[in-house]
Amino acid sequence: MQHVQITASQIVQQVLSNGRNLNQVLDEALRGRSNWTPAQRAALQDLSYGTLRYYGQLRAVLGRLLHKPLSDERVRFLLLVALYQLQHSKSAQHAVVDHAVRAAQILNPRVSGLANAVLRNFLRNRASLLDQAALSPEGKYSYPQWWIDELHTQYGERSAAILEAGNQHPPLTLRVNRRRGTVDGYAALLAQQDISARRIEPEALQLNKPVAVDKLPGFFDGMVSVQDAGAQYAARLLDVHDGMRVLDACAAPGGKTANILESAQVEMVAVDKDEKRLQRVTENLQRLALDAQLLVGDAAQPEAWWDGRPFQRILADVPCSASGVVRRHPDIKWLRRPEDIAGFAGQQLAILCALWRLLAQDGKLLYATCSVFQQENEQVIAAFLAQQPDARRLPLTLSNHSEGQLLPDDQHDGFFYALLHKTA
Repeated sequence: MQHVQITASQIVQQVLSNGRNLNQVLDEALRGRSNWTPAQRAALQDLSYGTLRYYGQLRAVLGRLLHKPLSDERVRFLLLVALYQLQHSKSAQHAVVDHAVRAAQILNPRVSGLANAVLRNFLRNRASLLDQAALSPEGKYSYPQWWIDELHTQYGERSAAILEAGNQHPPLTLRVNRRRGTVDGYAALLAQQDISARRIEPEALQLNKPVAVDKLPGFFDGMVSVQDAGAQYAARLLDVHDGMRVLDACAAPGGKTANILESAQVEMVAVDKDEKRLQRVTENLQRLALDAQLLVGDAAQPEAWWDGRPFQRILADVPCSASGVVRRHPDIKWLRRPEDIAGFAGQQLAILCALWRLLAQDGKLLYATCSVFQQENEQVIAAFLAQQPDARRLPLTLSNHSEGQLLPDDQHDGFFYALLHKTA
C-alpha cells in the first residue's frame, strides 16, 4: 500500500503544483505500473480523486497538525493522501498509518517520525480538528474561496447544496439505445445480471452501484452507453427530425452526437478541433453502428471546414469551466482561476456568433455548457441576443428547473441549455 500512497501523492502534487490534468497524470502513472493488480489500480484512482475532492478540508487539517510548514513537499502531499484515507475511506486506520510511515521513510527518512506523530495526533483529536477546519469556508466545503463566493452571490442559500453535490461520488447513468431496445427491456437484462437500476429519464437508467462497462449486458454491441442524465437532455431539446442536416460542434467525445443519431435519421456532421479526441467520437459511433461525417476544425472558425450548406439544427456544446461536473473531475476546482471564467465567456460568445451563420432560416441552435456560472450561461446568451436581431430564445421544458439551468444533484451533473430560433 505504501507504493500506492506514494504514487497517489505524486499525482496530487503534479496536479496542484504543476497545474496538470488529473486524468492525464493518472493514466501516465498506470501505464508505468502494468504489473499492479486491479485492486492497486483502483486504490490509486480512489486516493488521487479523493484527496483532490477533499483537498480544502485536508489542507486545513494538516495546517493545524503541523507547527511549521514542511520543507519537503513530497511528504506534505503524502500526509494529505493518508489523511484522506483516515477520514474518508474504509481502510484500517492502523494499516494506513503504518504504510504512510513506511512511505515517508522511503521519501525522506528524516521525517518518518513526524509523519507518524501527525497521523496519530489526527486520530486522537479528529473531531476537534475537523471542527476547526470547518471554521473557514475552504475547509468546510473544499473549494477555493473565490468559487464559494461566486456561487453564493449567484445562488444565495442554494449555493451550499451545489457545493456539497460537487463533492459526492458521481452516479453511473446509462442511455439506452432506442434503435436497439427499450428502457424496460434493458432494465430486465440488468436484473438478470443482479444489477439494480432505476429509471430517471425517458432513456436513462441510473445504477444503484457502479459497475465496469464490461459487466453491462450488450454494451459492446451498442445496446447502451454511459452518459449523465443531464447530458441526455441535449438530444431531446434539439428537437431533431428525420431528414434534417445537423451539426454537433465541439463534439468529442461523442456522447451527444450518438444520442442525436439514435433519436432520428439525420445527416450528421460532428466537428472538434482536437484530432485525438475526435478519434473517441469514431470509436463511440462504431460501437453503436452509427454514421456521421467527422471533421477536425475550430467551431469559432467554420470558414476553414464548412461546405456552405446550412444546418437545420446545431448543437453548440461549447468549451467551459466544467464547474457543473467537478464531482467527476475534482482537479477542476483547484486548477481554475477567477479570470478563466471571463476567458471562457468570450470564447463561447465567439463560437455562438460564428455558428449562427451556419444555421438555416427557421432553424434551431442549442447552446450547452456543463457550467453553473451565470457568466458562461445566461450572460453569454443575453450578450448574443443583444447583437442578433434574428435570434429568439425559446422556452425549454426542464422538470423542476427554470431557464435551462440544471444544478447538480443526485440524478445529474450541472448543465445549462438555451434553445435559440432563427427567425425571418
